[in-house]
Amino acid sequence: MEEQVLSILQRSYTVPIRDPLWGHIYLTPGLAALTESVPFMRLNRIFQLGPACSVYPGATHTRASHSIGVYHLARRLLLNLTEKGAAGWISPQGALSFLAAALLHDLGHFPYTHSLKDLNLEDHETLSGRIILAEPLKSLIGKAGADPELTARIIDKSMDTGGKTAGELVFFRRLLSGVLDPDKLDYLNRDARYCGVPYGAQDVDFIYSRLLPHREWGVEIDSRGIPSVESILFSKYLMYRTVYWHRQVRSATAMIKKALLTGLEKNIIVPEELYGLDDQGLFALMASRSAFAPFSLAGRVRDGKLYAESAFFPFEEEKHGALRYIKNRKQQEEALAAEIRSVTGKALDGESLIIDVPEAVSFETDLFVRDENCSFGESSSVFKKSAVEAFVKSLRVVRIFTEIPLAIPESILQNAKNWLHL
Repeated sequence: MEEQVLSILQRSYTVPIRDPLWGHIYLTPGLAALTESVPFMRLNRIFQLGPACSVYPGATHTRASHSIGVYHLARRLLLNLTEKGAAGWISPQGALSFLAAALLHDLGHFPYTHSLKDLNLEDHETLSGRIILAEPLKSLIGKAGADPELTARIIDKSMDTGGKTAGELVFFRRLLSGVLDPDKLDYLNRDARYCGVPYGAQDVDFIYSRLLPHREWGVEIDSRGIPSVESILFSKYLMYRTVYWHRQVRSATAMIKKALLTGLEKNIIVPEELYGLDDQGLFALMASRSAFAPFSLAGRVRDGKLYAESAFFPFEEEKHGALRYIKNRKQQEEALAAEIRSVTGKALDGESLIIDVPEAVSFETDLFVRDENCSFGESSSVFKKSAVEAFVKSLRVVRIFTEIPLAIPESILQNAKNWLHL
Protein backbone atom coordinates (compact mmCIF):
# COMPACT_ATOMS: atom_id res chain seq x y z
CA MET A 1 0.00 0.00 0.00
CA GLU A 2 2.84 2.40 0.81
CA GLU A 3 4.21 2.13 -2.72
CA GLN A 4 0.75 2.80 -4.20
CA VAL A 5 0.18 5.89 -2.05
CA LEU A 6 3.68 7.20 -2.72
CA SER A 7 3.13 6.67 -6.43
CA ILE A 8 -0.10 8.66 -6.29
CA LEU A 9 1.70 11.50 -4.51
CA GLN A 10 4.78 11.54 -6.75
CA ARG A 11 3.78 10.78 -10.34
CA SER A 12 2.04 12.83 -13.03
CA TYR A 13 2.52 16.18 -11.28
CA THR A 14 3.31 17.93 -14.52
CA VAL A 15 1.33 21.18 -14.38
CA PRO A 16 3.37 23.97 -12.76
CA ILE A 17 2.04 27.06 -11.00
CA ARG A 18 4.55 29.71 -10.04
CA ASP A 19 3.90 30.86 -6.49
CA PRO A 20 5.77 33.84 -4.96
CA LEU A 21 5.99 32.08 -1.60
CA TRP A 22 6.72 28.41 -2.37
CA GLY A 23 8.18 28.62 -5.87
CA HIS A 24 6.95 26.10 -8.43
CA ILE A 25 3.91 24.13 -7.27
CA TYR A 26 3.06 21.10 -9.36
CA LEU A 27 -0.38 19.61 -9.89
CA THR A 28 -1.69 16.68 -11.86
CA PRO A 29 -3.73 17.64 -14.93
CA GLY A 30 -6.85 16.52 -13.05
CA LEU A 31 -6.13 18.68 -10.01
CA ALA A 32 -5.13 21.60 -12.23
CA ALA A 33 -8.55 21.39 -13.88
CA LEU A 34 -10.13 22.13 -10.50
CA THR A 35 -8.32 25.48 -10.36
CA GLU A 36 -9.82 26.39 -13.75
CA SER A 37 -13.42 25.75 -12.65
CA VAL A 38 -15.86 28.62 -12.16
CA PRO A 39 -16.24 28.05 -8.38
CA PHE A 40 -12.47 28.15 -7.87
CA MET A 41 -11.98 31.17 -10.12
CA ARG A 42 -14.21 33.17 -7.75
CA LEU A 43 -11.45 32.85 -5.14
CA ASN A 44 -9.20 34.94 -7.39
CA ARG A 45 -11.59 37.82 -6.72
CA ILE A 46 -11.53 37.59 -2.92
CA PHE A 47 -8.68 39.20 -1.01
CA GLN A 48 -7.32 36.84 1.62
CA LEU A 49 -7.18 39.65 4.19
CA GLY A 50 -10.05 41.82 3.01
CA PRO A 51 -9.59 45.41 4.23
CA ALA A 52 -6.03 44.81 5.53
CA CYS A 53 -4.69 46.29 2.29
CA SER A 54 -5.80 49.71 3.53
CA VAL A 55 -3.14 49.36 6.24
CA TYR A 56 -0.67 47.08 4.46
CA PRO A 57 -0.89 47.94 0.73
CA GLY A 58 0.86 44.73 -0.30
CA ALA A 59 -1.88 42.56 1.23
CA THR A 60 -3.73 42.00 -2.04
CA HIS A 61 -3.13 38.25 -2.25
CA THR A 62 -6.21 36.13 -2.82
CA ARG A 63 -8.03 33.12 -1.47
CA ALA A 64 -6.99 31.33 -4.66
CA SER A 65 -3.26 31.77 -4.09
CA HIS A 66 -3.69 30.71 -0.47
CA SER A 67 -5.66 27.61 -1.50
CA ILE A 68 -2.96 26.54 -3.94
CA GLY A 69 -0.38 27.03 -1.20
CA VAL A 70 -2.41 24.89 1.21
CA TYR A 71 -2.57 22.15 -1.44
CA HIS A 72 1.21 22.34 -1.88
CA LEU A 73 1.89 21.96 1.84
CA ALA A 74 -0.75 19.24 2.15
CA ARG A 75 1.03 17.17 -0.50
CA ARG A 76 4.40 17.65 1.21
CA LEU A 77 2.84 16.74 4.56
CA LEU A 78 1.20 13.57 3.24
CA LEU A 79 4.40 12.44 1.51
CA ASN A 80 6.27 12.88 4.76
CA LEU A 81 3.72 10.99 6.86
CA THR A 82 3.31 8.21 4.28
CA GLU A 83 7.03 7.48 4.47
CA LYS A 84 6.67 7.25 8.26
CA GLY A 85 3.85 4.71 8.28
CA ALA A 86 0.60 6.53 7.45
CA ALA A 87 0.15 4.39 4.34
CA GLY A 88 -1.09 1.67 6.67
CA TRP A 89 -4.51 3.32 6.91
CA ILE A 90 -4.93 5.54 3.85
CA SER A 91 -5.83 4.61 0.30
CA PRO A 92 -4.55 6.04 -2.99
CA GLN A 93 -8.00 7.53 -3.69
CA GLY A 94 -8.12 8.88 -0.14
CA ALA A 95 -4.77 10.59 -0.63
CA LEU A 96 -6.05 12.35 -3.76
CA SER A 97 -9.27 13.27 -1.97
CA PHE A 98 -7.24 14.92 0.79
CA LEU A 99 -5.27 16.92 -1.79
CA ALA A 100 -8.51 17.99 -3.47
CA ALA A 101 -9.93 19.00 -0.08
CA ALA A 102 -6.84 21.10 0.67
CA LEU A 103 -7.15 22.80 -2.71
CA LEU A 104 -10.90 23.42 -2.40
CA HIS A 105 -11.30 24.01 1.35
CA ASP A 106 -12.18 27.72 0.92
CA LEU A 107 -14.66 27.37 -1.97
CA GLY A 108 -17.57 28.51 0.17
CA HIS A 109 -15.68 31.30 1.91
CA PHE A 110 -17.47 34.60 2.21
CA PRO A 111 -16.13 37.73 0.54
CA TYR A 112 -14.24 40.47 2.35
CA THR A 113 -12.44 38.17 4.78
CA HIS A 114 -14.51 37.62 7.99
CA SER A 115 -16.99 40.47 7.65
CA LEU A 116 -19.88 38.01 7.40
CA LYS A 117 -18.68 35.62 10.08
CA ASP A 118 -20.93 36.74 12.97
CA LEU A 119 -24.08 36.91 10.86
CA ASN A 120 -26.76 34.24 10.82
CA LEU A 121 -25.41 32.45 7.75
CA GLU A 122 -24.37 28.91 6.96
CA ASP A 123 -20.78 27.94 7.78
CA HIS A 124 -18.44 28.39 4.85
CA GLU A 125 -17.26 24.77 5.29
CA THR A 126 -20.84 23.59 4.73
CA LEU A 127 -21.08 25.75 1.62
CA SER A 128 -17.75 24.34 0.39
CA GLY A 129 -19.01 20.79 0.78
CA ARG A 130 -22.20 21.62 -1.10
CA ILE A 131 -20.28 23.16 -4.00
CA ILE A 132 -17.99 20.13 -4.20
CA LEU A 133 -20.93 17.73 -4.45
CA ALA A 134 -22.52 19.76 -7.25
CA GLU A 135 -21.47 20.07 -10.88
CA PRO A 136 -19.05 20.83 -12.36
CA LEU A 137 -16.75 19.99 -9.45
CA LYS A 138 -18.26 16.62 -8.63
CA SER A 139 -17.29 15.26 -12.02
CA LEU A 140 -13.95 17.08 -12.13
CA ILE A 141 -12.94 15.65 -8.75
CA GLY A 142 -13.83 12.17 -9.94
CA LYS A 143 -11.74 12.64 -13.09
CA ALA A 144 -8.82 13.71 -10.90
CA GLY A 145 -8.94 10.29 -9.20
CA ALA A 146 -10.47 11.54 -5.95
CA ASP A 147 -13.81 10.78 -4.29
CA PRO A 148 -16.12 13.86 -4.22
CA GLU A 149 -18.00 12.55 -1.18
CA LEU A 150 -14.83 12.00 0.84
CA THR A 151 -13.44 15.36 -0.29
CA ALA A 152 -16.56 17.14 0.96
CA ARG A 153 -16.57 15.23 4.25
CA ILE A 154 -12.96 16.14 4.98
CA ILE A 155 -13.87 19.84 4.76
CA ASP A 156 -17.37 19.82 6.23
CA LYS A 157 -17.21 18.28 9.69
CA SER A 158 -20.99 18.50 10.05
CA MET A 159 -21.22 15.57 7.63
CA ASP A 160 -21.13 12.18 9.35
CA THR A 161 -18.09 9.93 9.32
CA GLY A 162 -19.88 6.69 8.50
CA GLY A 163 -18.90 4.28 5.76
CA LYS A 164 -15.80 2.37 4.79
CA THR A 165 -13.63 5.50 4.66
CA ALA A 166 -14.34 6.55 8.26
CA GLY A 167 -10.83 5.69 9.48
CA GLU A 168 -8.93 7.73 6.96
CA LEU A 169 -11.57 10.47 7.04
CA VAL A 170 -10.84 11.19 10.70
CA PHE A 171 -7.11 11.20 9.95
CA PHE A 172 -7.50 13.60 7.02
CA ARG A 173 -9.75 15.95 9.00
CA ARG A 174 -7.11 16.15 11.70
CA LEU A 175 -4.43 16.94 9.14
CA LEU A 176 -6.41 19.70 7.44
CA SER A 177 -7.44 21.39 10.69
CA GLY A 178 -5.07 21.22 13.65
CA VAL A 179 -2.09 22.77 15.36
CA LEU A 180 0.31 22.21 12.46
CA ASP A 181 -2.15 22.09 9.58
CA PRO A 182 -1.15 23.21 6.06
CA ASP A 183 -3.82 25.94 6.15
CA LYS A 184 -2.19 27.69 9.11
CA LEU A 185 1.35 27.17 7.83
CA ASP A 186 0.44 28.77 4.52
CA TYR A 187 -1.57 31.73 5.76
CA LEU A 188 0.93 32.72 8.45
CA ASN A 189 3.82 32.66 5.98
CA ARG A 190 1.83 34.17 3.10
CA ASP A 191 0.12 36.93 5.08
CA ALA A 192 3.41 37.98 6.68
CA ARG A 193 5.14 38.05 3.29
CA TYR A 194 2.52 40.23 1.62
CA CYS A 195 2.06 42.53 4.60
CA GLY A 196 5.81 43.00 4.86
CA VAL A 197 5.98 41.98 8.53
CA PRO A 198 8.42 39.43 9.99
CA TYR A 199 6.10 37.71 12.45
CA GLY A 200 4.55 34.87 10.47
CA ALA A 201 7.55 33.11 8.90
CA GLN A 202 7.72 29.42 9.83
CA ASP A 203 10.36 26.76 9.11
CA VAL A 204 8.08 24.29 7.33
CA ASP A 205 10.88 21.87 6.44
CA PHE A 206 11.93 21.45 10.06
CA ILE A 207 8.34 21.25 11.29
CA TYR A 208 7.56 18.41 8.90
CA SER A 209 10.75 16.59 9.88
CA ARG A 210 9.52 16.36 13.49
CA LEU A 211 5.98 15.13 12.70
CA LEU A 212 4.92 11.56 13.34
CA PRO A 213 1.66 10.09 11.97
CA HIS A 214 -1.12 8.94 14.27
CA ARG A 215 -4.27 7.33 12.92
CA GLU A 216 -6.71 9.06 15.28
CA TRP A 217 -4.89 12.27 16.20
CA GLY A 218 -3.44 13.03 12.80
CA VAL A 219 0.08 13.83 13.96
CA GLU A 220 2.29 13.73 17.01
CA ILE A 221 5.62 15.43 17.56
CA ASP A 222 8.79 14.70 19.49
CA SER A 223 10.24 17.21 21.92
CA ARG A 224 12.56 18.67 19.28
CA GLY A 225 9.43 19.95 17.54
CA ILE A 226 8.20 21.91 20.56
CA PRO A 227 9.94 25.17 19.56
CA SER A 228 8.22 25.01 16.16
CA VAL A 229 4.80 24.82 17.79
CA GLU A 230 5.75 27.67 20.11
CA SER A 231 6.80 29.71 17.08
CA ILE A 232 3.43 29.13 15.42
CA LEU A 233 1.50 30.10 18.55
CA PHE A 234 3.49 33.29 19.07
CA SER A 235 3.39 34.17 15.35
CA LYS A 236 -0.37 33.76 15.30
CA TYR A 237 -0.63 36.03 18.33
CA LEU A 238 1.53 38.72 16.72
CA MET A 239 -0.33 38.52 13.39
CA TYR A 240 -3.66 39.01 15.15
CA ARG A 241 -2.27 41.86 17.20
CA THR A 242 -0.66 43.74 14.31
CA VAL A 243 -2.52 42.67 11.16
CA TYR A 244 -5.75 40.70 11.48
CA TRP A 245 -7.17 42.82 14.30
CA HIS A 246 -5.49 46.14 13.54
CA ARG A 247 -7.89 48.92 14.57
CA GLN A 248 -8.50 50.09 10.98
CA VAL A 249 -9.16 46.52 9.84
CA ARG A 250 -11.59 46.12 12.74
CA SER A 251 -13.30 49.41 11.80
CA ALA A 252 -13.83 48.38 8.17
CA THR A 253 -15.04 44.93 9.17
CA ALA A 254 -17.42 46.32 11.80
CA MET A 255 -18.91 48.78 9.31
CA ILE A 256 -19.62 46.05 6.76
CA LYS A 257 -21.11 43.81 9.45
CA LYS A 258 -23.40 46.58 10.70
CA ALA A 259 -24.64 47.32 7.19
CA LEU A 260 -25.31 43.67 6.40
CA LEU A 261 -26.91 42.86 9.75
CA THR A 262 -29.31 45.76 9.37
CA GLY A 263 -30.07 44.75 5.79
CA LEU A 264 -30.81 41.17 6.83
CA GLU A 265 -33.02 42.29 9.73
CA LYS A 266 -35.03 44.58 7.42
CA ASN A 267 -35.23 41.91 4.67
CA ILE A 268 -33.46 44.24 2.25
CA ILE A 269 -31.28 41.25 1.46
CA VAL A 270 -31.64 37.54 2.22
CA PRO A 271 -28.81 35.15 3.18
CA GLU A 272 -28.88 33.30 -0.14
CA GLU A 273 -27.88 36.50 -1.95
CA LEU A 274 -24.60 36.59 -0.03
CA TYR A 275 -23.46 33.08 -0.89
CA GLY A 276 -21.13 32.85 -3.86
CA LEU A 277 -20.26 36.55 -3.98
CA ASP A 278 -16.75 37.91 -4.43
CA ASP A 279 -15.47 41.16 -2.91
CA GLN A 280 -16.72 43.42 -5.69
CA GLY A 281 -19.99 41.52 -5.88
CA LEU A 282 -20.64 42.25 -2.21
CA PHE A 283 -20.11 45.97 -2.71
CA ALA A 284 -22.17 45.94 -5.92
CA LEU A 285 -25.08 44.22 -4.14
CA MET A 286 -25.25 46.93 -1.49
CA ALA A 287 -24.70 49.71 -4.04
CA SER A 288 -27.67 48.41 -6.04
CA ARG A 289 -29.87 49.09 -3.01
CA SER A 290 -28.41 52.45 -2.11
CA ALA A 291 -31.82 53.77 -1.05
CA PHE A 292 -31.28 51.75 2.12
CA ALA A 293 -29.24 54.25 4.16
CA PRO A 294 -27.15 51.78 6.23
CA PHE A 295 -25.63 50.42 3.01
CA SER A 296 -23.81 53.73 2.66
CA LEU A 297 -21.35 52.25 5.16
CA ALA A 298 -20.11 49.94 2.41
CA GLY A 299 -19.39 52.89 0.17
CA ARG A 300 -17.42 54.55 2.95
CA VAL A 301 -15.34 51.42 3.44
CA ARG A 302 -14.72 51.12 -0.30
CA ASP A 303 -13.56 54.74 -0.38
CA GLY A 304 -11.38 54.41 2.71
CA LYS A 305 -13.55 56.70 4.88
CA LEU A 306 -13.49 54.54 7.97
CA TYR A 307 -15.05 55.24 11.34
CA ALA A 308 -12.54 56.47 13.91
CA GLU A 309 -11.56 54.54 17.01
CA SER A 310 -12.82 56.78 19.80
CA ALA A 311 -12.27 54.38 22.70
CA PHE A 312 -11.07 50.90 23.53
CA PHE A 313 -10.79 48.76 26.64
CA PRO A 314 -10.24 45.08 27.50
CA PHE A 315 -13.08 42.65 26.95
CA GLU A 316 -14.37 41.15 30.21
CA GLU A 317 -16.65 38.16 29.89
CA GLU A 318 -18.68 38.90 33.02
CA LYS A 319 -19.43 42.46 31.87
CA HIS A 320 -19.49 42.27 28.10
CA GLY A 321 -20.22 38.61 27.39
CA ALA A 322 -23.60 39.15 25.78
CA LEU A 323 -22.05 41.55 23.28
CA ARG A 324 -20.18 38.68 21.66
CA TYR A 325 -23.38 38.32 19.65
CA ILE A 326 -23.67 41.10 17.12
CA LYS A 327 -27.47 41.33 17.36
CA ASN A 328 -27.17 42.30 21.02
CA ARG A 329 -25.09 45.40 20.33
CA LYS A 330 -27.60 47.64 18.56
CA GLN A 331 -29.50 48.71 21.70
CA GLN A 332 -26.25 49.46 23.49
CA GLU A 333 -24.95 51.47 20.51
CA GLU A 334 -28.08 53.64 20.52
CA ALA A 335 -27.93 54.18 24.29
CA LEU A 336 -24.24 55.06 24.25
CA ALA A 337 -24.68 57.44 21.31
CA ALA A 338 -27.55 59.18 23.11
CA GLU A 339 -25.49 59.64 26.28
CA ILE A 340 -22.53 61.05 24.34
CA ARG A 341 -24.87 63.37 22.42
CA SER A 342 -26.48 64.69 25.58
CA VAL A 343 -23.12 65.50 27.19
CA THR A 344 -21.10 66.73 24.21
CA GLY A 345 -23.78 68.03 21.86
CA LYS A 346 -22.21 66.08 19.01
CA ALA A 347 -24.59 64.94 16.28
CA LEU A 348 -24.35 61.22 17.02
CA ASP A 349 -26.91 58.46 16.71
CA GLY A 350 -26.96 54.67 16.75
CA GLU A 351 -25.96 54.48 13.09
CA SER A 352 -22.94 56.72 13.70
CA LEU A 353 -21.48 54.55 16.45
CA ILE A 354 -20.36 50.93 16.38
CA ILE A 355 -19.36 48.70 19.28
CA ASP A 356 -16.88 46.09 18.05
CA VAL A 357 -16.21 42.87 19.97
CA PRO A 358 -13.91 40.35 18.30
CA GLU A 359 -14.63 36.65 18.50
CA ALA A 360 -12.52 34.45 20.76
CA VAL A 361 -9.51 33.35 18.73
CA SER A 362 -8.30 29.81 19.36
CA PHE A 363 -4.70 28.77 19.89
CA GLU A 364 -4.77 25.03 19.24
CA THR A 365 -2.36 22.99 21.37
CA ASP A 366 -3.94 19.53 21.17
CA LEU A 367 -0.74 17.73 20.22
CA PHE A 368 0.88 14.73 21.86
CA VAL A 369 4.63 14.85 22.53
CA ARG A 370 5.67 11.25 22.05
CA ASP A 371 9.04 11.11 23.79
CA GLU A 372 7.74 13.10 26.79
CA ASN A 373 4.58 10.95 26.87
CA CYS A 374 2.24 13.86 27.49
CA SER A 375 0.13 16.50 25.78
CA PHE A 376 1.73 19.69 24.53
CA GLY A 377 0.23 21.73 27.37
CA GLU A 378 1.87 19.42 29.90
CA SER A 379 5.20 19.23 28.09
CA SER A 380 8.43 21.14 28.63
CA SER A 381 7.01 24.01 26.56
CA VAL A 382 6.51 27.38 28.23
CA PHE A 383 3.06 27.55 26.61
CA LYS A 384 1.00 26.16 29.44
CA LYS A 385 -2.77 26.56 29.49
CA SER A 386 -2.48 29.79 31.49
CA ALA A 387 -0.11 31.31 28.91
CA VAL A 388 -2.48 30.50 26.04
CA GLU A 389 -5.41 31.97 27.98
CA ALA A 390 -3.39 35.14 28.55
CA PHE A 391 -2.78 35.42 24.80
CA VAL A 392 -6.50 35.21 24.08
CA LYS A 393 -7.40 37.68 26.82
CA SER A 394 -4.88 40.30 25.71
CA LEU A 395 -6.13 40.19 22.12
CA ARG A 396 -9.82 40.71 22.85
CA VAL A 397 -10.45 44.44 22.99
CA VAL A 398 -13.82 46.21 22.92
CA ARG A 399 -13.59 49.12 20.49
CA ILE A 400 -16.01 52.01 20.03
CA PHE A 401 -15.92 53.42 16.52
CA THR A 402 -17.62 56.69 15.61
CA GLU A 403 -18.36 58.42 12.31
CA ILE A 404 -16.58 61.54 13.50
CA PRO A 405 -13.45 61.43 15.69
CA LEU A 406 -14.31 62.44 19.22
CA ALA A 407 -12.97 62.23 22.73
CA ILE A 408 -15.56 60.35 24.76
CA PRO A 409 -15.80 61.96 28.21
CA GLU A 410 -14.13 59.83 30.85
CA SER A 411 -17.29 59.66 32.95
CA ILE A 412 -19.24 58.16 30.04
CA LEU A 413 -16.42 55.82 29.16
CA GLN A 414 -16.18 54.48 32.71
CA ASN A 415 -19.91 53.86 32.72
CA ALA A 416 -19.68 52.16 29.34
CA LYS A 417 -17.02 49.77 30.58
CA ASN A 418 -19.38 48.67 33.31
CA TRP A 419 -22.78 48.67 31.62
CA LEU A 420 -21.97 47.26 28.20
CA HIS A 421 -23.85 44.10 29.04
CA LEU A 422 -27.38 42.79 28.78
